[in-house]
Amino acid sequence: MDIAIIGASGYTGGDLVRLLLCHSKAEVTCVTSRKEEGKTFDSVHPNMSGLCSLSFTNPDVSDLDSDFVFLAVPHTAAMSYAGELKERGIKCVDLSADYRLPKDVYEKTYGVTHTNYFKAPYGLCELHRDEIKRAEFVANPGCFPTGAALASAPLAKFAHTIIYDSKTGVSGAGTSPSATNQYTNVADNFTAYKWTAHRHLSEMKQEAAFLGSKANCHFTPHLLPVNRGILTTAHILLDEPLSQEETEKLYNDMYKDEFFVRLQNPTLGGVRGSNFCDVKVESEGTRVVAVSAIDNLVKGASGQAIQNMNIMCGFKETDGLMTAPLYP
Repeated sequence: MDIAIIGASGYTGGDLVRLLLCHSKAEVTCVTSRKEEGKTFDSVHPNMSGLCSLSFTNPDVSDLDSDFVFLAVPHTAAMSYAGELKERGIKCVDLSADYRLPKDVYEKTYGVTHTNYFKAPYGLCELHRDEIKRAEFVANPGCFPTGAALASAPLAKFAHTIIYDSKTGVSGAGTSPSATNQYTNVADNFTAYKWTAHRHLSEMKQEAAFLGSKANCHFTPHLLPVNRGILTTAHILLDEPLSQEETEKLYNDMYKDEFFVRLQNPTLGGVRGSNFCDVKVESEGTRVVAVSAIDNLVKGASGQAIQNMNIMCGFKETDGLMTAPLYP
């Protein structure tokens, strides 16, 4: 199966190619970038030297000759590609935010008008697998909502309040230089940002509601001086107390057949470079603390996008994703 990656010059594009090298049924044959057009892929992603001989092109969507497309462009840009891909019948996973939310919620959250809206399944694989199987176009979740939803999902319907506290690596800010990712601002430092108004909160609320929860959801992210990873602490406040044994049973029951969710002590080093989400819970009665760890570029982006592709295309769900975490 020939794969095109639209917007392949960023971190997610690099990780898509890295992971798909090990896929038994998919081959990346097209990588696009307006900015890097004409350059070799490995000149932008030097870790791929000797592994990927492609050069960046900038074709029109109508000229793409691929079986499957990953949209790895920023929000507002994806909507300009999505409609034509859908009309052409090319299956697609969109890594932007453009199709994750209902139109009115998206426009309020992102402050822009959606010019080409259609409803797409939300690609959090462990919660929406049945919808994804039937889909031609899937909206890949945000990195923070992935770790948050998987941490709280087994208890969401029992909660009246969920408070998410997340720590993320700098790669979440992307490749463009800014004060956010400048070394002197990040190294030996630790800071909270967008304390009450991060855009990903809308996805967290959406997933809680999908799970039958009426909980009030709150979210504050923090920036860690590391490259990869998100550690999320979910404070789940319950209407009725649950013992540790009852809590663990709910998590075991929900995730017993989920290969990429491991119920073990979550650390960033334990998931780095992999598609795993590690989760552990501790109950004190009416408050349960659930902690999750993911690699924001893999389970939080490119790895989950490939997992979605595998489900959409009827491939083995782990194909291309059997990469062990990099430890230490």
